[in-house]
Amino acid sequence: MFRMSLMSLILVTVFFITGCSGQSASGNEKNYDETKKMVVDILQTDDGKKALKNMLSDESMKQQLVMDSDMMKKSVEKTLSSDKATDMWKKLFEDPAFVKTYANSMAKEHKKLMKDLMKDSEFQKQMLDVMKDPQMTSHMVSVLKSQEFNKHLEKTINNTMETPKLQKKMNKIILKAAEEQSSKKKKQSKGGGSGSG
Repeated sequence: MFRMSLMSLILVTVFFITGCSGQSASGNEKNYDETKKMVVDILQTDDGKKALKNMLSDESMKQQLVMDSDMMKKSVEKTLSSDKATDMWKKLFEDPAFVKTYANSMAKEHKKLMKDLMKDSEFQKQMLDVMKDPQMTSHMVSVLKSQEFNKHLEKTINNTMETPKLQKKMNKIILKAAEEQSSKKKKQSKGGGSGSG
């Protein structure tokens, strides 16, 4: 019963907001802000949260949300491509903590995307075109020569060398080389001995 009354109140406030469109801009904005605050206050109460949770778990509501997903997608795309959103994203990506969190959260998706792209012939062609660009080549050379890259490379090599799997392989190679060297010396000493006798 309470849920129905709460939902009715929310619906009434929504209709109230849309109904105020005929008023002056400043009056309309004031009413909108007051109504928005009231709706937010209602939704923040335990009963409001419960009603919203129940509403979202309703099958018919889920279907309605799925049906409206295209419209929602378009709205989100429009919002994200606005000048305000662009400025917001720029500021967010200037924050190292946000960049780190974003990178960590998207790592799996980026990895999958890159794997998919590497299989795509059109993407491969574009990558080759980019790599052939003299400006790009010059930039890559300067990056490869940089002290920061050298440090990163040294660290990567050290980390790789310290892995047990590689150490095991290296030990095998060294032992095999030592055995081959030893057998060569034995053959040479036998050959030298037989030649002198």
